[in-house]
Parts: sequence; structure tokens; C-alpha cells
Amino acid sequence: MNFKVHLSRPDINEDDIKAVVEVLKTPNLSLGPKIPEFEEKLAKYIGRKYGIAVNSGTSGLFLCLKALGIGKGDEVITTPFTFIATTNSILMVDAKPVFVDIDPVSLNIDPKKIEAKITSKTKAIMPVAVFGSPVGLDAVWKIAQKHKLPVIEDSCEALGSEINGKKVGNFGTLSNFAFYPNKQMTTGEGGMILTDDEKLADICRSLRNQGRGKGGGWLAHERMGYNFRMCDINAALGISQLGKIEQFVQKRQRVADWYWEILVGEDRIIVPKSPDKCRMSWFVFVIRLKEPYVSKRNAILTAMLTEGIQVSNYFPPVTLQPFMVEKFGCKDGDFPISDGVCKCTIALPFHNNLTKDEAALVCKTLKKCIDKA
Repeated sequence: MNFKVHLSRPDINEDDIKAVVEVLKTPNLSLGPKIPEFEEKLAKYIGRKYGIAVNSGTSGLFLCLKALGIGKGDEVITTPFTFIATTNSILMVDAKPVFVDIDPVSLNIDPKKIEAKITSKTKAIMPVAVFGSPVGLDAVWKIAQKHKLPVIEDSCEALGSEINGKKVGNFGTLSNFAFYPNKQMTTGEGGMILTDDEKLADICRSLRNQGRGKGGGWLAHERMGYNFRMCDINAALGISQLGKIEQFVQKRQRVADWYWEILVGEDRIIVPKSPDKCRMSWFVFVIRLKEPYVSKRNAILTAMLTEGIQVSNYFPPVTLQPFMVEKFGCKDGDFPISDGVCKCTIALPFHNNLTKDEAALVCKTLKKCIDKA
């Protein structure tokens, strides 16, 4: 469909293109110097010791779990309100996701409900910075320390977010970012694991590279591993994009400001706001319908798409995905806050270079479609 306003768009300029082309002129398309350079620069930006570049955020989460030795019979506490990759990574190591309902304001896992779900089988907690919001990550970290549990911080949507001046990526034993084209910055496909633990970093590097050991030969494999490497082409784009991350965060805040300005006084929806004491690096801008319009959400989505405005329902409940229902017998209402939120969300078009006129058109169309509903 030919949309007037698209849901997301990467922010690529001539410097990014030049960085990629320069790599293409060398023989180092993979396992070259751009990988360690990107790892070092992102780790420095976040404030962690080690970075391990991988081919996707999903691969990163999977390797975090593998590095911690989590597997069959183990449980990992996480949120039902997230992209499916969070849950899939747990299932991929044959562990069981244990879901904790979300806070109704932040939409992140509710720290107050975590301890009731901790058992002798709990081996890690995997919070998610949903939509870029860092709220609660610090509280989850404190709970994990109390119970001597590792935290795998899924911050794939939150590069640049902060809590009290501390960047997201610092609230996990291992943390993970993703660089798909709809994120704040992109490498095309790719992700990055961050940690301060040298042993875990070495294991992740080995696992991503067919199990090769530190300093070992090409055909020497210390453990079973995977081909989850990032290539130098992606890393070169990442280095170029990372140099503009603060500009990107500001651009996205500007778009959020326009939406707030235009939607102020619209009492049929809940408009997201930047949390107190936090810096929000917006991934998407998701409004929520109020009653009695919730039951008309899908009709409103369809109407907006017909009008040429690309919107989506971020997120459908992980627990109600068909394979999850079949595997765990989940049903609507098991996680009342998450399930309720999922019924009323509309992700509006949101990217670095969205114009004010486009934001105005989106909001005008949204109001028109609510009126019709």
C-alpha cells in the first residue's frame, strides 16, 4: 500500500553510505576491524566494559541466556507486554518464561509483583524497556541483587534512555540492544550485548563465532556455537549512526512534542508522556483509546490505514499468540493489565524525520477515524 505517512523510516545520510562503501573497498567484509571499533564505541557510550556485536537483538538475548547456563527446567521472569523475541529467546534455550503483569502507567514489568513469582527454578529476570521507557529497571536490579539473580536487560528499544542520569544498558548483568531499521539508530540488522563481566563477554564472543575460543584457530572449537556474527558492513553503518545518536534522540523528542501539542485536550485517548526523572529515547509513540472506543480499536486501525496513515497495534499479547496458547494454555485475562492495554493501543507514525505537517495529518486522521467509530 502506498502510505502518505509511514510508521517508521531509518535516518540514513551520505556519511552512512560512505562508511559502508569504504568497507566494500576492502577485503574485510567480516571479522575485520570495524567490529571491535563498533563494540568499543557503543560500550563507551553506555558506560560498560565489554561489547559483543551480533547479527540481531534476538540472537543477543539468546546468547545472554546461553552464557548464563540457563536451559531446560529453568525459569526466567519477564513481561507479557513486549515483542515476541523476548519470549522466543527464553524458549530457544528450552527454559520457561514466567510472566509478571505490567505497571499500568509505565507499561513495563511491575517490580512490586516480581518477588511473588520467584521460585527455586528462577535463574534470571529479563525486564524490557518497552517503547524506550526505562521506568522500573533500577527497581528490578535491586530485587535481583536481593535474591542473587542475574538480570538480562532487554533494552532493544531504548538506546539513549536514562534513569536519574544513568543510561539504560547499565541495569543488567548482561544488557542487549538492537539496531533494526525502526530503532533509534540502525545497522540494517544487528544487535549488541554489553556487560562488565569479562568471563561472560568471552563466552558470548565464542558462542556467536561457532564456539571458537579466545586466541584459538579457525578450526578449533571450545564449545558448540552459532554463526551469530555481525559483519563489518553492518558495523561500519553502526559506527556512523552512533556518532549521531544524541541528534537522533533529540529529533525523536521533537516529534513526540509535536504529538503532545496537537493532541492536547483530546480526552478520548491517553497520550504517552516522558516519565519523571527519566530521559526518554522514544522508540515508538503509542496512544491508548479510552472507553467506549476500545472495542472499536481494530476498526480505527483499518480506517487509518485506508486513509494512508500507517499505524499498528503495539503490542498484541505475547501470551495470546497461537503457539503460546497451545504450549502454555494462556487465556485472555491471565494478565489483566497487559491484556487490557493490548486491546487499546495504536502506534502512530514515528521516526526521526517525521515533519510537523505529517504529525498534524496523522492526528487529524486519528480524530476523524475516532469520530466515525
